[in-house]
Amino acid sequence: MKKILMGILLISLMGCSSKKDLNRDLEERENKDIQRDFVVIDASSPTRFGWIEDPEAWAHQNGRDLEKFRYFAFETEPKVSREIACDLAKAQVRSDIAGEIATFIDKQLGVSKEGDSSIDENNPNVKALREYTETTLAEKIMSLVHGAEISKTYWEKRRYQEKLGAKKDFTAYTCAVFIRMDSKRLATAVNEAANHVINKADDPETKENVKNALKNASENFIKAKAGEI
Repeated sequence: MKKILMGILLISLMGCSSKKDLNRDLEERENKDIQRDFVVIDASSPTRFGWIEDPEAWAHQNGRDLEKFRYFAFETEPKVSREIACDLAKAQVRSDIAGEIATFIDKQLGVSKEGDSSIDENNPNVKALREYTETTLAEKIMSLVHGAEISKTYWEKRRYQEKLGAKKDFTAYTCAVFIRMDSKRLATAVNEAANHVINKADDPETKENVKNALKNASENFIKAKAGEI
């Protein structure tokens, strides 16, 4: 779970400091041009799709309904077989979405330290809440994520080569899935997740501050996904 959260942090879909550019160019490359520490020797498509890099921007640029649905993507690390990689990618759908929600809520708590909610990060109760959002919340949210649909699947067979920078020569598969989830269901999951955090606060003052910080959690999450904040 920690690994998933770190990956989501690196993607930074939920950046609160600037608007996300849904019209930015998404580089879709022929597989023959992809050479890192591996060479793609087979794939489900000759093109590595832009939705793998940024599902919301790809959905926007390809006329998908961004009001009714929100979009996610998940790609596995190299696995020994295509079946294992794609089964894992499909199984990780709810976990990936839950992790993104948890990361967003944690960021909302962090931002509120400088806002009107006046959350004191030195308060032991607040520290416990932040630790809860970082380590436990995503697992709790998984049961709230319903109706996530896998729209597209893409896999690659890669030959990793020591001469290109890999630790050793080996062949492996990766698999990516493109996911859509009903916006209303997603909003419900975000609100439930926010309530989990609010109810974890022990003292009345902290509870009220956290409640204010997460007051519009689902609305802000949807807007962030849509690139509006």
